Amino acid sequence: GDIHRVYNIVQELQIASGLEMVPAIYIIDDPALNAFAVGRDPNNAAVVVTSGLLTKLNRDELQGVVGHETAHIKNRDVLLMSLCATLLSTMNMVTWLFSPKRYFTKEYGDLGDEAMWFFLLLLSPILVVLVIFGTLLIHDLPFVLPFLIFILYIPAFMLLMPFLAKLIYFAISRRREYLADACSALYTRYPEGLASALEKMANSTDQVLAASAATAPIYIVNPYREPGMAASDITSTHPPISERIRILRAMAHASYAEYDKAYREIRGIDKSVIPAYTLAAAGTAAIREAVPDGLHHIQRTRETTNALWNARKYNIINCACGTRMRLPPSFKLPEVKCPHCGRINPV
Repeated sequence: GDIHRVYNIVQELQIASGLEMVPAIYIIDDPALNAFAVGRDPNNAAVVVTSGLLTKLNRDELQGVVGHETAHIKNRDVLLMSLCATLLSTMNMVTWLFSPKRYFTKEYGDLGDEAMWFFLLLLSPILVVLVIFGTLLIHDLPFVLPFLIFILYIPAFMLLMPFLAKLIYFAISRRREYLADACSALYTRYPEGLASALEKMANSTDQVLAASAATAPIYIVNPYREPGMAASDITSTHPPISERIRILRAMAHASYAEYDKAYREIRGIDKSVIPAYTLAAAGTAAIREAVPDGLHHIQRTRETTNALWNARKYNIINCACGTRMRLPPSFKLPEVKCPHCGRINPV
Protein backbone atom coordinates (compact mmCIF):
# COMPACT_ATOMS: atom_id res chain seq x y z
CA GLY A 1 0.00 0.00 0.00
CA ASP A 2 0.95 3.66 0.26
CA ILE A 3 2.88 3.14 3.48
CA HIS A 4 5.17 0.66 1.71
CA ARG A 5 5.59 3.05 -1.22
CA VAL A 6 6.74 5.84 1.09
CA TYR A 7 8.95 3.50 3.11
CA ASN A 8 10.70 2.28 -0.05
CA ILE A 9 11.32 5.86 -1.14
CA VAL A 10 12.69 6.82 2.28
CA GLN A 11 15.02 3.80 2.15
CA GLU A 12 16.25 4.84 -1.30
CA LEU A 13 16.95 8.38 -0.14
CA GLN A 14 18.65 7.14 3.04
CA ILE A 15 21.13 5.25 0.87
CA ALA A 16 21.56 8.11 -1.62
CA SER A 17 22.18 10.67 1.13
CA GLY A 18 24.52 8.47 3.14
CA LEU A 19 22.46 8.47 6.33
CA GLU A 20 23.33 5.65 8.72
CA MET A 21 19.74 4.97 9.77
CA VAL A 22 16.41 5.05 7.96
CA PRO A 23 14.30 7.96 9.28
CA ALA A 24 10.95 7.10 10.82
CA ILE A 25 7.85 7.87 8.77
CA TYR A 26 4.70 9.59 10.01
CA ILE A 27 1.54 10.52 8.14
CA ILE A 28 -0.73 13.43 9.09
CA ASP A 29 -4.36 13.00 8.09
CA ASP A 30 -4.67 16.33 6.28
CA PRO A 31 -5.76 17.07 2.68
CA ALA A 32 -3.11 19.79 2.32
CA LEU A 33 0.06 19.06 0.33
CA ASN A 34 3.01 19.50 2.67
CA ALA A 35 5.80 17.72 4.52
CA PHE A 36 8.52 18.36 7.08
CA ALA A 37 11.37 16.67 8.95
CA VAL A 38 11.93 16.44 12.70
CA GLY A 39 14.71 15.13 14.92
CA ARG A 40 17.68 16.38 16.89
CA ASP A 41 20.23 14.43 14.81
CA PRO A 42 20.34 12.08 11.77
CA ASN A 43 20.06 9.00 13.97
CA ASN A 44 16.91 10.24 15.71
CA ALA A 45 14.87 11.76 12.92
CA ALA A 46 11.60 11.34 11.06
CA VAL A 47 9.98 12.40 7.81
CA VAL A 48 6.39 13.59 8.15
CA VAL A 49 4.04 13.82 5.15
CA THR A 50 0.37 14.70 4.83
CA SER A 51 -2.18 12.27 3.43
CA GLY A 52 -2.96 14.85 0.74
CA LEU A 53 0.63 14.60 -0.45
CA LEU A 54 0.35 10.81 -0.79
CA THR A 55 -2.85 10.98 -2.80
CA LYS A 56 -1.86 13.79 -5.20
CA LEU A 57 1.82 13.10 -6.01
CA ASN A 58 3.23 10.39 -8.25
CA ARG A 59 6.34 8.45 -7.27
CA ASP A 60 8.92 10.82 -8.79
CA GLU A 61 7.26 13.83 -7.15
CA LEU A 62 7.02 12.10 -3.78
CA GLN A 63 10.67 11.08 -4.09
CA GLY A 64 11.63 14.72 -4.69
CA VAL A 65 9.77 15.84 -1.56
CA VAL A 66 11.23 13.06 0.60
CA GLY A 67 14.66 13.91 -0.82
CA HIS A 68 14.21 17.50 0.31
CA GLU A 69 13.27 16.43 3.84
CA THR A 70 16.07 13.85 3.95
CA ALA A 71 18.48 16.68 3.09
CA HIS A 72 17.22 18.66 6.10
CA ILE A 73 18.02 15.64 8.28
CA LYS A 74 21.41 15.06 6.66
CA ASN A 75 22.37 18.75 6.99
CA ARG A 76 21.09 18.94 10.60
CA ASP A 77 18.79 21.79 9.64
CA VAL A 78 16.22 20.80 12.26
CA LEU A 79 18.77 21.32 15.02
CA LEU A 80 20.15 24.48 13.42
CA MET A 81 16.76 26.16 13.03
CA SER A 82 15.73 25.07 16.54
CA LEU A 83 18.82 26.78 17.96
CA CYS A 84 18.13 29.89 15.87
CA ALA A 85 14.52 29.96 17.04
CA THR A 86 15.67 29.60 20.66
CA LEU A 87 18.11 32.50 20.30
CA LEU A 88 15.43 34.60 18.63
CA SER A 89 12.96 33.86 21.41
CA THR A 90 15.60 34.71 24.04
CA MET A 91 16.28 38.07 22.38
CA ASN A 92 12.57 38.82 22.24
CA MET A 93 12.19 37.91 25.91
CA VAL A 94 15.12 40.11 26.99
CA THR A 95 13.80 43.00 24.92
CA TRP A 96 10.33 42.53 26.38
CA LEU A 97 11.68 42.61 29.94
CA PHE A 98 13.28 46.02 29.37
CA SER A 99 10.63 47.35 27.01
CA PRO A 100 8.26 50.12 28.13
CA LYS A 101 5.54 48.23 26.26
CA ARG A 102 5.58 45.61 29.03
CA TYR A 103 4.63 48.15 31.69
CA PHE A 104 2.06 49.93 29.56
CA THR A 105 0.43 46.62 28.65
CA LYS A 106 0.29 45.72 32.34
CA GLU A 107 -1.34 49.04 33.22
CA TYR A 108 -3.61 49.58 30.21
CA GLY A 109 -4.23 46.08 28.84
CA ASP A 110 -5.26 46.10 25.17
CA LEU A 111 -4.57 49.84 24.97
CA GLY A 112 -0.94 49.30 25.96
CA ASP A 113 0.43 49.97 22.46
CA GLU A 114 -1.49 53.23 22.05
CA ALA A 115 -0.52 54.40 25.55
CA MET A 116 3.16 53.62 24.96
CA TRP A 117 3.35 55.51 21.65
CA PHE A 118 1.45 58.44 23.15
CA PHE A 119 4.00 58.57 25.99
CA LEU A 120 6.92 58.39 23.55
CA LEU A 121 5.37 61.16 21.47
CA LEU A 122 5.19 63.39 24.52
CA LEU A 123 8.73 62.44 25.49
CA SER A 124 10.30 63.04 22.07
CA PRO A 125 10.56 66.88 22.35
CA ILE A 126 12.39 66.48 25.67
CA LEU A 127 14.82 64.02 24.08
CA VAL A 128 15.44 66.40 21.17
CA VAL A 129 16.25 69.25 23.56
CA LEU A 130 18.58 67.00 25.59
CA VAL A 131 20.41 65.91 22.45
CA ILE A 132 20.85 69.49 21.22
CA PHE A 133 22.19 70.76 24.55
CA GLY A 134 24.25 67.63 25.04
CA THR A 135 25.91 68.12 21.65
CA LEU A 136 26.79 71.71 22.56
CA LEU A 137 28.23 70.69 25.94
CA ILE A 138 29.99 67.49 24.86
CA HIS A 139 33.42 69.19 24.68
CA ASP A 140 33.11 70.91 28.05
CA LEU A 141 31.52 68.14 30.11
CA PRO A 142 33.00 64.63 29.59
CA PHE A 143 30.07 62.82 31.18
CA VAL A 144 27.66 64.10 28.50
CA LEU A 145 28.79 61.57 25.85
CA PRO A 146 27.97 58.44 27.93
CA PHE A 147 24.68 60.07 28.83
CA LEU A 148 23.77 60.60 25.17
CA ILE A 149 24.71 57.01 24.34
CA PHE A 150 22.53 55.75 27.16
CA ILE A 151 19.40 57.74 26.21
CA LEU A 152 19.72 57.25 22.44
CA TYR A 153 21.70 54.23 21.31
CA ILE A 154 20.71 51.70 23.94
CA PRO A 155 16.91 52.16 23.45
CA ALA A 156 17.39 52.13 19.68
CA PHE A 157 19.39 48.90 19.94
CA MET A 158 16.73 47.30 22.15
CA LEU A 159 14.04 48.20 19.62
CA LEU A 160 15.97 47.08 16.55
CA MET A 161 17.57 43.92 17.97
CA PRO A 162 14.50 41.64 17.66
CA PHE A 163 13.80 42.89 14.13
CA LEU A 164 17.39 42.35 12.99
CA ALA A 165 17.46 38.93 14.64
CA LYS A 166 14.31 37.94 12.73
CA LEU A 167 15.84 39.05 9.44
CA ILE A 168 18.90 36.90 10.13
CA TYR A 169 16.67 33.95 11.09
CA PHE A 170 14.60 34.31 7.91
CA ALA A 171 17.74 34.56 5.75
CA ILE A 172 19.21 31.39 7.27
CA SER A 173 15.91 29.54 6.79
CA ARG A 174 15.64 30.53 3.12
CA ARG A 175 19.24 29.54 2.45
CA ARG A 176 18.72 26.10 4.01
CA GLU A 177 15.62 25.59 1.83
CA TYR A 178 17.67 26.28 -1.31
CA LEU A 179 20.34 23.84 -0.12
CA ALA A 180 17.73 21.14 0.59
CA ASP A 181 16.32 21.58 -2.94
CA ALA A 182 19.82 21.15 -4.37
CA CYS A 183 20.40 18.03 -2.27
CA SER A 184 17.09 16.53 -3.38
CA ALA A 185 17.99 17.08 -7.04
CA LEU A 186 21.33 15.34 -6.47
CA TYR A 187 19.93 12.44 -4.40
CA THR A 188 17.12 11.65 -6.86
CA ARG A 189 18.99 12.68 -10.05
CA TYR A 190 15.62 14.05 -11.20
CA PRO A 191 15.08 17.77 -10.42
CA GLU A 192 11.78 17.78 -12.28
CA GLY A 193 10.26 15.51 -9.62
CA LEU A 194 10.62 18.13 -6.87
CA ALA A 195 9.78 20.96 -9.29
CA SER A 196 6.51 19.27 -10.29
CA ALA A 197 5.67 18.55 -6.63
CA LEU A 198 6.26 22.21 -5.69
CA GLU A 199 4.06 23.26 -8.59
CA LYS A 200 1.20 21.11 -7.32
CA MET A 201 1.69 22.52 -3.81
CA ALA A 202 1.60 26.06 -5.16
CA ASN A 203 -1.66 25.38 -7.01
CA SER A 204 -3.29 23.67 -4.03
CA THR A 205 -5.79 25.72 -2.03
CA ASP A 206 -5.74 23.43 1.02
CA GLN A 207 -3.95 24.73 4.13
CA VAL A 208 -2.41 22.51 6.80
CA LEU A 209 -4.97 22.44 9.62
CA ALA A 210 -2.43 21.81 12.39
CA ALA A 211 0.09 24.43 11.26
CA SER A 212 0.96 27.44 13.39
CA ALA A 213 3.22 30.43 12.98
CA ALA A 214 5.80 28.73 15.21
CA THR A 215 5.95 25.53 13.12
CA ALA A 216 5.57 27.13 9.66
CA PRO A 217 9.35 27.32 8.96
CA ILE A 218 9.82 23.53 9.13
CA TYR A 219 7.42 22.74 6.25
CA ILE A 220 8.65 22.26 2.68
CA VAL A 221 6.38 25.14 1.64
CA ASN A 222 5.12 27.84 3.95
CA PRO A 223 1.56 26.90 5.01
CA TYR A 224 0.85 30.64 5.36
CA ARG A 225 2.39 31.56 2.02
CA GLU A 226 1.11 34.56 0.09
CA PRO A 227 0.79 34.02 -3.70
CA GLY A 228 2.07 37.51 -4.48
CA MET A 229 5.22 37.32 -2.37
CA ALA A 230 8.15 38.91 -4.16
CA ALA A 231 11.44 37.11 -4.72
CA SER A 232 13.19 39.72 -2.61
CA ASP A 233 10.84 39.38 0.37
CA ILE A 234 13.18 39.37 3.38
CA THR A 235 10.42 38.67 5.91
CA SER A 236 9.61 35.12 4.76
CA THR A 237 11.05 31.83 6.02
CA HIS A 238 10.77 30.28 2.54
CA PRO A 239 11.92 31.38 -0.92
CA PRO A 240 9.13 31.98 -3.48
CA ILE A 241 7.91 28.64 -4.85
CA SER A 242 7.96 29.92 -8.44
CA GLU A 243 11.63 30.79 -8.10
CA ARG A 244 12.50 27.39 -6.62
CA ILE A 245 10.72 25.67 -9.54
CA ARG A 246 12.54 27.77 -12.15
CA ILE A 247 15.92 26.99 -10.59
CA LEU A 248 15.26 23.24 -10.55
CA ARG A 249 14.04 23.23 -14.16
CA ALA A 250 17.08 25.21 -15.30
CA MET A 251 19.45 22.42 -14.21
CA ALA A 252 21.15 20.57 -17.07
CA HIS A 253 22.49 17.80 -14.84
CA ALA A 254 22.30 16.78 -11.17
CA SER A 255 25.02 18.46 -9.14
CA TYR A 256 25.46 21.17 -6.52
CA ALA A 257 27.49 23.25 -8.97
CA GLU A 258 24.71 23.08 -11.57
CA TYR A 259 22.09 24.09 -9.00
CA ASP A 260 24.29 26.97 -7.85
CA LYS A 261 24.75 28.08 -11.46
CA ALA A 262 20.98 27.96 -12.08
CA TYR A 263 20.37 29.86 -8.82
CA ARG A 264 22.70 32.68 -9.83
CA GLU A 265 21.22 32.88 -13.35
CA ILE A 266 17.59 32.90 -12.20
CA ARG A 267 18.20 35.44 -9.44
CA GLY A 268 20.55 37.56 -11.52
CA ILE A 269 23.24 37.69 -8.85
CA ASP A 270 26.84 36.51 -8.61
CA LYS A 271 26.63 35.20 -5.03
CA SER A 272 26.54 31.44 -4.47
CA VAL A 273 23.89 29.79 -2.33
CA ILE A 274 25.76 26.49 -1.91
CA PRO A 275 28.63 26.54 0.64
CA ALA A 276 32.10 26.51 -0.94
CA TYR A 277 33.15 23.32 0.87
CA THR A 278 30.07 21.53 -0.49
CA LEU A 279 30.77 22.68 -4.05
CA ALA A 280 34.38 21.50 -3.78
CA ALA A 281 33.44 17.99 -2.65
CA ALA A 282 30.42 17.45 -4.91
CA GLY A 283 30.23 15.18 -7.95
CA THR A 284 28.06 15.29 -11.06
CA ALA A 285 25.40 12.86 -12.29
CA ALA A 286 23.26 12.74 -15.41
CA ILE A 287 19.56 13.46 -14.97
CA ARG A 288 17.65 10.19 -15.22
CA GLU A 289 14.43 9.53 -17.08
CA ALA A 290 11.05 9.75 -15.37
CA VAL A 291 9.80 6.52 -13.78
CA PRO A 292 6.29 5.51 -14.95
CA ASP A 293 3.83 5.42 -12.05
CA GLY A 294 1.21 2.73 -12.41
CA LEU A 295 -0.90 4.03 -9.51
CA HIS A 296 -3.96 6.07 -10.46
CA HIS A 297 -5.06 8.97 -8.26
CA ILE A 298 -8.12 7.01 -7.11
CA GLN A 299 -5.96 4.03 -6.18
CA ARG A 300 -3.51 6.22 -4.26
CA THR A 301 -6.44 7.79 -2.40
CA ARG A 302 -7.89 4.39 -1.51
CA GLU A 303 -4.56 3.00 -0.29
CA THR A 304 -3.79 6.11 1.76
CA THR A 305 -7.22 6.01 3.38
CA ASN A 306 -6.84 2.30 4.19
CA ALA A 307 -3.43 2.92 5.70
CA LEU A 308 -4.84 5.62 7.98
CA TRP A 309 -7.74 3.38 9.05
CA ASN A 310 -5.32 0.55 9.83
CA ALA A 311 -3.04 2.88 11.79
CA ARG A 312 -6.01 3.84 13.97
CA LYS A 313 -6.72 0.11 14.54
CA TYR A 314 -10.19 0.15 12.96
CA ASN A 315 -11.76 -3.30 12.63
CA ILE A 316 -12.83 -4.16 9.06
CA ILE A 317 -15.99 -6.25 8.64
CA ASN A 318 -16.77 -7.60 5.17
CA CYS A 319 -20.45 -8.36 4.62
CA ALA A 320 -21.59 -11.10 2.19
CA CYS A 321 -23.30 -8.42 0.06
CA GLY A 322 -19.94 -6.77 -0.65
CA THR A 323 -20.20 -3.93 1.86
CA ARG A 324 -17.05 -3.17 3.82
CA MET A 325 -17.62 -1.71 7.28
CA ARG A 326 -14.95 -0.07 9.46
CA LEU A 327 -15.55 -0.14 13.18
CA PRO A 328 -13.59 2.06 15.60
CA PRO A 329 -11.66 0.46 18.49
CA SER A 330 -14.29 1.82 20.87
CA PHE A 331 -17.01 -0.37 19.26
CA LYS A 332 -17.66 -3.15 21.82
CA LEU A 333 -20.82 -4.88 20.55
CA PRO A 334 -20.52 -8.55 19.50
CA GLU A 335 -22.26 -7.98 16.16
CA VAL A 336 -23.13 -5.25 13.67
CA LYS A 337 -25.94 -4.80 11.17
CA CYS A 338 -25.08 -4.13 7.53
CA PRO A 339 -26.57 -0.78 6.48
CA HIS A 340 -27.25 -2.08 2.94
CA CYS A 341 -28.64 -5.62 3.17
CA GLY A 342 -29.54 -5.74 6.87
CA ARG A 343 -27.48 -8.87 7.51
CA ILE A 344 -26.18 -9.30 11.09
CA ASN A 345 -22.39 -9.77 11.02
CA PRO A 346 -20.34 -11.00 13.99
CA VAL A 347 -17.54 -8.69 15.06
